[in-house]
Amino acid sequence: MRARQPGQRRAPLSFAWRLMVSLGLVVLAGAVTVLGVALGVAPQIFGSHLRTAPGAPLEERVSAQVEGAFANAIVLSLGVAIPVGMLVAFAVSWLVAQRLGRSVAAVAVAADRIARGNLQARVEAPAIGPEFAQLADAFNSMAGRLAETESTRRRLIGDLAHELRTPLASLEATVEAVIDGVLPADVVTLDTLVDQTARLQHLVADMAAVSRAEERQLDLRPRVVEVASLASDAVLAATARFVAAGVRLELDIVGEPSKVRVDPQRIAEVLANLLDNALRHTPAGREVRVVVGPQRDTADDGVAMLKVTDTGGGFDPSDAERIFERFYRTDSSRTRTTAGTGIGLTIARAIVEAHDGTLTATSGGPGAGATFLIRLPRHPPARSDDRRAGLARRS
Repeated sequence: MRARQPGQRRAPLSFAWRLMVSLGLVVLAGAVTVLGVALGVAPQIFGSHLRTAPGAPLEERVSAQVEGAFANAIVLSLGVAIPVGMLVAFAVSWLVAQRLGRSVAAVAVAADRIARGNLQARVEAPAIGPEFAQLADAFNSMAGRLAETESTRRRLIGDLAHELRTPLASLEATVEAVIDGVLPADVVTLDTLVDQTARLQHLVADMAAVSRAEERQLDLRPRVVEVASLASDAVLAATARFVAAGVRLELDIVGEPSKVRVDPQRIAEVLANLLDNALRHTPAGREVRVVVGPQRDTADDGVAMLKVTDTGGGFDPSDAERIFERFYRTDSSRTRTTAGTGIGLTIARAIVEAHDGTLTATSGGPGAGATFLIRLPRHPPARSDDRRAGLARRS
């Protein structure tokens, strides 16, 4: 056995040993308490019953001998029961401690694997109670989210590198051509450099915007406005672009006007992104429609609805969520654009969610058009007495 060096810290006991010792001390404390109470109280109670028993009172010598015999019986009984009970308690504690120790060790090992980069590490739910099963489920859920986040990060880096490659290559080629005398340093060449630089700046600005929006770090300045007013302003701002592209842009306001508490500039940015996305995917001669009002077949009176519907290329229904991912592209995807950075829908959803709303997309398939639905909490919310009245009417 290797001797412990001076100054070397003693290795701590394992969790199983510490738990077993703790439970053993509890059992020992309980046994000592029982023994002390029994010896202090039981003889007095027995003597009292003995003195009040029917028949002639016992002689003092006989009474003392009977009480002593009773005390000895208690001591012998507890002297046997306490060690046996402690042995059983230690055995049960050992089994429980071993199972708990293995479960805790498994979580620790899995956590260490995740810290070292193995995001596929998982733990099995131990059959020792719902609390530990809940802990295992929470750990596995956390590991899954970390793996998904890491996958998104890697894809984002790859997509961002791809997006940066084209303008950087164009800048490099143009500068080298000017240096080699192939291109003159005229206005056209300088305009090309300025355009590619602006594209890079636009990409960086959009990436910063979507990151702030997804992390709820937007500088929001909310105030109460009518949804119809927001839609009207967005349609008015986009009308010239739609006219130039030969696409009709219509605005429908259905039902009573709804008010929401939002940052008008941010929601205007959302609508501009949705309208630009619709315009890019809608051929000339067709239309894009903005609808403000209640959604059909909905019973949620506390939500204001705003839809942007087009008659363009549509998308596969299985891509309804993926089109909101950064730089996501498929041949039939709504995010394949001829201009922009390809994250306009990502920014739009992040801004809406920062206002405690939702932005969803639906389509009947390629060529069937698409609908983007914004749901925002109405202002003011339904009053409690209105809710009670509604419940009374339902009952």
